[in-house]
Amino acid sequence: MRLVILGGGGFRVPLVHRALTRRAGLGVDEVVLHDVDARRLAAIADVLQPAPEVRIRATTSLADALPGADFVFSAIRVGGAEGRVRDERRALGVGVLGQETVGAGGLAYGMRTLPVALAVARAIAELAPDAWLINFTNPAGMITEASRTVLGDRVIGICDSPVGLVRRACRAVGLSESDAEADYVGINHLGWLRSLNHSGQDVLPRLLADDRTLDSFEEGRLFGADLLRALGSIPNEYLYYYYQNAEVLTALREGRTRGEFLRDKQAGFYAAAAADPPRAPELWEATRRRREESYLAEARGDDQPRDEQDLSGGGYEEVALDLMTALSGGQPSRLIVNVANGATLPQLPADLVIETACTVDASGARPLPVAPLTLHQLGLVAAVRAAERGAIEAVTGSSRQAALRSFAIHPLVGSERIAHALLDDLLLADPRLAAVLN
Repeated sequence: MRLVILGGGGFRVPLVHRALTRRAGLGVDEVVLHDVDARRLAAIADVLQPAPEVRIRATTSLADALPGADFVFSAIRVGGAEGRVRDERRALGVGVLGQETVGAGGLAYGMRTLPVALAVARAIAELAPDAWLINFTNPAGMITEASRTVLGDRVIGICDSPVGLVRRACRAVGLSESDAEADYVGINHLGWLRSLNHSGQDVLPRLLADDRTLDSFEEGRLFGADLLRALGSIPNEYLYYYYQNAEVLTALREGRTRGEFLRDKQAGFYAAAAADPPRAPELWEATRRRREESYLAEARGDDQPRDEQDLSGGGYEEVALDLMTALSGGQPSRLIVNVANGATLPQLPADLVIETACTVDASGARPLPVAPLTLHQLGLVAAVRAAERGAIEAVTGSSRQAALRSFAIHPLVGSERIAHALLDDLLLADPRLAAVLN
């Protein structure tokens, strides 16, 4: 079985390779790393520990990478770390949130990424039509939804945030994940854990009622008992940017953005690995550890270090391989992934991509029944995805007007003046996108 990883020079690729070596039964015997940056490809290849059962090949040619692929993992970063830094600083400069996937930063990143992601989808359709595309590329919900217009149900988006939330909630109440069924629903980086069922009983109310238990895990400390009890659910960690927007804006203005931190740390790794290839694995591990320790630091603050159990490496690689196992004919699984809504949430369009628990087998991923969204949840999901769909329309329809609308209607922007400033600066910084939007 051949796995192609797009963005193969990306920093988190060794996590996927490490997880693969623990799953010899999956049947992957070749991994093709594709990246447009040969230097980054070489550094990551030096990090990977040799595994005789899995051949590694690296290439900068998409036409060389894709033929014969059974699975394609897409983890590209159009514009690199510098693009992310510009997105975040551009937003902060006009007084709104700068973050890779949320608000103005997420819309800018999405618009810059969509032309490339759609070109990749068309290349897969031509060169590897039977492959499954598993999308990690952020903003994951937006990119998955756009890619589906080319590849249909053979695109599934993944994220480790919901899995991490469910894992931590189970751990807090002393349950194994395999013993609990989670009602988690929303869109990528904007969802809620609304029940946690064990032996026919929802244990989430008991968790929400106990201050000490809430304080024992990340989301409980992040949001606080009062807000969680008021919501009656546990939000995805990225909802901190909505529920505590003023506080996080202050924190970001006073320090480095996440993009600046990652740009500097990871640039240091790539340079050091190129200078001393034998030490690449050691250098990578030290940088990875610091990356995980600092995740969402602007929300947690320096006095709330991450739990040791959450520092092993994100978890998205395990989600991807669980998904791959089920799709390739292994044991069917229940996984939280990004798929078309269908009739799952009748308040939303059928083709809108939601993030929820699905049954996954060789035929694909199908959402499991869930309770309706509350009015608050529905309103926030609809408003954010309407803005993201504006970004998709802007790129696919070459419409500057749709791009302006995308920024203006997002609930974390909400200003035509600011929307104009964001769009004008984005197009000035990205002539290729400016050409797309006329």
